[in-house]
This record gives sequence, C-alpha cells and structure tokens, in this order.
Amino acid sequence: MDFNFTEEQQQLADALRRYLDKNYGFEARRAIVKTPEGVSGTHWNAFVELGLTALPVPEQQGGFDGTPFDMLVVMQELGRALVVEPYWASAVGIEALKLAGADDADNAALLERVASGEIKLAPAFHEPGARYDLFELATTAKETGDGFALNGAKSVVQHGAQADYWIVPARLADEVALFVVARGAPGVTVSDYRTIDGQRAATLKFDGAQARRLGSTGAAAWEQIADYATFLLCAEAVGAIDALNHATVEYTKTRQQFGVPIARFQALQHRMAEMLIHGEQARSLTYLAAARYSSASPDERRRAISAAKARVGQAARYVGQQAVQLHGGMGVTDEVAAAHLFKRLAIIETTLGDVDYHLERFASLPGFAQVAA
Repeated sequence: MDFNFTEEQQQLADALRRYLDKNYGFEARRAIVKTPEGVSGTHWNAFVELGLTALPVPEQQGGFDGTPFDMLVVMQELGRALVVEPYWASAVGIEALKLAGADDADNAALLERVASGEIKLAPAFHEPGARYDLFELATTAKETGDGFALNGAKSVVQHGAQADYWIVPARLADEVALFVVARGAPGVTVSDYRTIDGQRAATLKFDGAQARRLGSTGAAAWEQIADYATFLLCAEAVGAIDALNHATVEYTKTRQQFGVPIARFQALQHRMAEMLIHGEQARSLTYLAAARYSSASPDERRRAISAAKARVGQAARYVGQQAVQLHGGMGVTDEVAAAHLFKRLAIIETTLGDVDYHLERFASLPGFAQVAA
C-alpha cells in the first residue's frame, strides 16, 4: 500500500504550511484565542481562498471531491499550527450531508454554501452523562406538520456557537435519526465557552426546535460520521505531535546544564528518539485509517479507526508528558507552545473515545478472539 502523497497533495500541504508559518504563528494564535469570538474571520476567509472548505465537497456542489487522504493532509497542517478555526466541525458536517445524499436539493444547497465559505456546520456528538456512547440519546424528535420538533440537550459541541447549522441525532420513536437544525431556529438556546485547549465549544438546548430530517440516515450513518470525525482528529494529532517533537528538540539545543546544551545528554536523546517513534507509529495507523475509511467493510473501517485512535492517544500522552519534562518548568507555562500542544493533544485523546474505549471496541469486533487465540 502506497502512503506517499501525490504531487497535488504535497503542493496543498506546502501552500497551507507557508500560509500558517507566515500568518498563524504562536503569538497570533494566542491573540485569536483571547478574543470574545475565539476564532478569526480573516483566517477563515484565507482557508476559503485556499480551497479548504470546498475540498471535501462533491464536484456537483462546487467542491473538489477530496479523498480522506486529501483531508489528512489538511488536518496534519492545521494540527501542527494549533489552528482554532472551526474547520474540523464543518468537514464532519459535510460528510454527514454527503452520506444523507448530496443530490437532495436541501443538502446540495447547504453543501454549495459551505464550499463557498458562506456558512459553517457542526456535529452534536455528545449528550450530558452519555460519555462515549453515541446512542445514549435523551434528545427526542417528534414529527410536526412542517418537519420535526426536537427536545433535549447536547454538550461540548465543538464550535457549536460558530456554526450556522448543526447535525443532531435524536430518538424518533424506536430508531435513531439525524436532523439539521438552523442556528436561528426558534426553541434553540446556545451557551458558548472556551475549552482548556483554546478551542470553542457550546451547550445546545432544544425546546421544540424546528428541524429537518437528513433523508433516511440513522444509527449506521451516525457511527460512520463519528468514525470520520475520529480519523480527522487522529490526523490533527499527528501534526501536533510533530510540532511538539520539533519544539522539544529545539528547546534542548538551547537549554544548558553544566555548560553544555542538554540535547547532548545521551539519556535525553533516548527519550526524544522514543518520542519520535511514538509519533511515527501514530502516523502509520492514521494513514491506514485514511485508506480503510471508504474502501473497506464497516467492520474493517471500525477496526482501522479504533486502532489509530488508540495508538494516537497513547502517543499523544507519552510525547506530551516527555515534552513537558524536557522543557522543565517552562513546559507548563502559557508562554511556550509546548503547553498548548499538550493541552490540545489531551483533549483529542478524550474526544469520541479515549484509549481504553477504542481498545475495547477493537477487541469486540468480529475475528479478534480467533486471532488472539
């Protein structure tokens, strides 16, 4: 299996990295995080100009019909720069609309507006008390004369307050169904806040909120959407791990003990070599997840996604802890990128299932018991 990027993918990665290196440095990011909005319209418009919002959208709706590997390229670069704009949320929302049917007139109209950067989307994965169970749903839907009415709440909706439309799962009689809810719909309450990693999240409350059902999508589609979101988070984490490894090596070249840079100490060189190995193993399984997402059976997709998320979570924790130790007291301060990278990696590790959750999911899939025996 060839995991090398194509020439076009490498050009996209290079263009995005040049933009971020020039305009989205650490201090620029800190300034954005401290604003009341927590995101930058200027940078979002630049991403639109670079074609990022159109990348995963089908060609019929004005996009580039990007593959999972195309999205992996983008998410790695965004993770490396600790970007706080709501790209992940919109990309996952696009996948939901595609699975529901991009040819549907309403879905097509939304996809065209997302591709042009006019609107943003956000999936509402979490409910209070549900932890990682996607189907522990207290939110309910009831059919009305002109659509559906939702009642319930969603918590920690990443960039929920910055989105114009939400993808919301709810109980409809005895099944799980997916709905689109507009931000301005009556009966919707939004509470926005900043998370510890500098991102934005929101609590959404629905009190008879008007919604449109996404075709015949249900539990299987919602699980696939969650797998897509998980894979994108893995790619972002790989970029952040790369940045953290690089920052640690550079710091050890400048910090001195006994008159020499600590990078010369063999014990610390061994630690940094282990950090690099963790990062490369996480990268390999993330690339495999990208290959398996749309080209394998549902069980193979689940297996590849959970393997990647579990290994990425282990790598994120190990690299983050080692980086903080090698930075010394500076590693936990707000003034260095290492602390912010570790916070982001910690949140990714606990989003849509932590290491234990995905190891259990992997082991529960058909065929594992026979292979283990």
